[in-house]
Amino acid sequence: MKSALILGGTQFVGKRLVQLLLEEGIEVTIATRGMTSDSFGDHVSRLKISREDADSLQQAFRDKKWDVVFDQTCYSSQEALDTLKALAGKIKKYVFTSSQAVYDFGTNHKEENFDALEYQPTLKNRKEYSGYVGYQEAKRAAEAILFQNAKVPVVAVRFPIIVGKDDYTNRLKFHVEHVKEEKAMFIENPDLRYSFIDSEEAAKFLFSMAKSDYQGAINPGSKEDISLSELVVLIEDLSETKAIFHVDGDPSPYNLPGSWSVDIHRAQSLGYQFTSLDQLLDQLIHHYLQE
Repeated sequence: MKSALILGGTQFVGKRLVQLLLEEGIEVTIATRGMTSDSFGDHVSRLKISREDADSLQQAFRDKKWDVVFDQTCYSSQEALDTLKALAGKIKKYVFTSSQAVYDFGTNHKEENFDALEYQPTLKNRKEYSGYVGYQEAKRAAEAILFQNAKVPVVAVRFPIIVGKDDYTNRLKFHVEHVKEEKAMFIENPDLRYSFIDSEEAAKFLFSMAKSDYQGAINPGSKEDISLSELVVLIEDLSETKAIFHVDGDPSPYNLPGSWSVDIHRAQSLGYQFTSLDQLLDQLIHHYLQE
């Protein structure tokens, strides 16, 4: 791999991915709306696009080619189709940032629990998807469009919840701060379980998928999952402070309709290892407590 196009690349995992590629001497182009600044200077090329405007993709990608595209910003079936058309004949591999949300609510999902080749997508724009169910449909439909129509190998990386010191969503930090500051919070279903992955390992995994011969769907992440009640107990133990719960408290950003966790045996069978969930959460909780 000598060249890469990243759709996104200015925030969180995308930024980490760009840095990894640059360190390997890969020629990097980032394609964004141009609304978020980056710190890469003249080390990257930049294209301005709108994922909701097919013409902008055609114009930006005209007369260009890359070895691989990393799609970090696709949130609809229409965007997936428009991007495939705009990149036809211009790439050799498509690495799609998908989500464990493609699975029905539940725990320890294996890749075969959702088959994108069998899913019948409806063409929609991102504004037509709403809430968690809409997000689920969007990722399912985007995968289906890519796997059913791409002329190049496709990898769909079905990430669990991504956490890290650079996590701008502050969803894990929310829980730590509320316990530390003795602020009331509301957790609707404390027994629901979730999977997690470290943001640095997420970026490294994307890079590894691009370099490998693997194609298809794959679940990365810490092999364990955790319930929200167990997460709060861990925070309580490390902060030596009791959490306060109240129906009128600030609602947890992890108040989802059901559990979402994944089985990572396929990634492990390919030689990939991830930080244990206990170690990952322990490090991050300590970090947020010391801020």
